[in-house]
Amino acid sequence: MEKRAFRVSGFLALLILLAAVGTYGWYTALWVRGRTAEEVGVYVGITASATAILLAVLASGFFILNPNEARVVQFFGRYVGSVKRAGFHYTYPLTTKRRISLRVRNFESNRLKVSDADGNPVDIAAVVVYRVVDSARAMFGVDDHLQYVAIQAEAAVRHMATNHPYESHGEDRISLRDSEEISQELTAELRERAQLAGVEVVETRLTHLAYAPEIAQVMLQRQQANAVVAARTRIVDGAVGMVHMALDRLRDEGVVDLDEERKAQMVANLLVVLCGDRATQPVVNTGTLYG
Repeated sequence: MEKRAFRVSGFLALLILLAAVGTYGWYTALWVRGRTAEEVGVYVGITASATAILLAVLASGFFILNPNEARVVQFFGRYVGSVKRAGFHYTYPLTTKRRISLRVRNFESNRLKVSDADGNPVDIAAVVVYRVVDSARAMFGVDDHLQYVAIQAEAAVRHMATNHPYESHGEDRISLRDSEEISQELTAELRERAQLAGVEVVETRLTHLAYAPEIAQVMLQRQQANAVVAARTRIVDGAVGMVHMALDRLRDEGVVDLDEERKAQMVANLLVVLCGDRATQPVVNTGTLYG
């Protein structure tokens, strides 16, 4: 689990370090007074070497952190914490400080060919928006958190596609074309998968959804047939309503007294006119229905 690493302001640590160097120089200047050249040379040689080594060790604790980044601090392999605050910092010397981005990332998965719940092959792809929220898990929980999220996203898309049909065909079930429900389900599943890597999935959306090329033409014909049937059903419902209204008004206003045979003929004529997909040609009847 992520924890805070020890850190102080880099400017404060640099000021202390410079003060220590100044103190060493001042003490050296006092010490060399009244000393022989040989003694001064030996003293300066030893202390200068030791001071240089000490400064190099202490200076290894300085680092700069950019906004929306984190540094995972390790001391000889042991995780000691993470730093997320941007700026100039100082932490334990002789530590490794590995950089990891906390910025929001996104990628689009490859187009996958998957069989939907009805067994139809479909081509599907999704875009995933995510960010790292736990730097320790992202660094140590998985080998490569970027690759991990990409592979898990493809697995989640495949699993979701096999659980839903491309189209519901009027049935009471969620289809892949119900974008909002599918997006919520895919986000929830991928969010659960990505927790191991310390990653938060912000959003997922399908960017491509189509029948596979080998059945696309057949499915297009079926969609067109369904659309024609739905349109004809709507037309027939409207025509029946109009015929019913016409007969009621003729009866209520006493325009003409129709027996059952004349009503049947009128209904047939009106339905032909209202439901036909071509313009009708009027026929003038000069006789009667009874010859």
